[in-house]
Amino acid sequence: MLIDTHVHLNADQYDDDLEEVMQRAGEAGIEKMVVVGFDRKTIERTMELIEKYTNVYGVIGWHPVDAIDCTDQDLEWIESLSGHPKIVGIGETGLDYHWDKSPHDVQKELFKKQIALAKKVNLPVIIHNREATRDCIEILKSEGAHETGGIMHAFSGNESDADTVIGMNFHVSLGGPVTFKNAQRPKDIAVHVPIERLLVETDAPFLPPHPYRGKRNEPAYVKLVAEKIAELRGMSYEDLAAQTTRNAEALFGIQ
Repeated sequence: MLIDTHVHLNADQYDDDLEEVMQRAGEAGIEKMVVVGFDRKTIERTMELIEKYTNVYGVIGWHPVDAIDCTDQDLEWIESLSGHPKIVGIGETGLDYHWDKSPHDVQKELFKKQIALAKKVNLPVIIHNREATRDCIEILKSEGAHETGGIMHAFSGNESDADTVIGMNFHVSLGGPVTFKNAQRPKDIAVHVPIERLLVETDAPFLPPHPYRGKRNEPAYVKLVAEKIAELRGMSYEDLAAQTTRNAEALFGIQ
């Protein structure tokens, strides 16, 4: 069995066939899914999904791309919702320097506020990092994010970066890119990271693994991610699935 630790079942792309997507996930052995809400609309949908499905849990926060839209009232709302027993993390938060909607200083300030929130409600923090690794790590250090720990989602750093964040009580999560033929870095990370700190995800509907590149991603495909990592590490799929599931359950406090 597997846990997809980062999926956006709250996205519009699943409006027409969510039940079929859930059925395929179950058939593929995906035991649990963690849905991430990152703005008002997707947070509201996350809360609906965790009530509807027994095997769906939620993470809620505010995405760095949209940091400029986040108000103090939004953060208070997130804090109030975080008391729900099936909300298991704060995020995704972090830094995204690829898009220019939100200035870097605005992103940094919101990132710090969400780390503080995660510490206040005692939940792990889920990090989005795109082209901002140095600043991301600096803020995690300065804000004491090791106190909650969390996940470096869709990890894109190098082995040294992985060692640094693992030393700060974070897990490293890998998704579809580890299956891409010419993507060597995620393959190196898949082998380098201690198995006790490794997680698997889809980030669906985004970043589908091979052979589904260019199509919509879905939770069932996390099995392809796990199979590739097991192959790279020279271990059985069953052992890899069991260990990453234990890792996710311990981090999120779910059984």
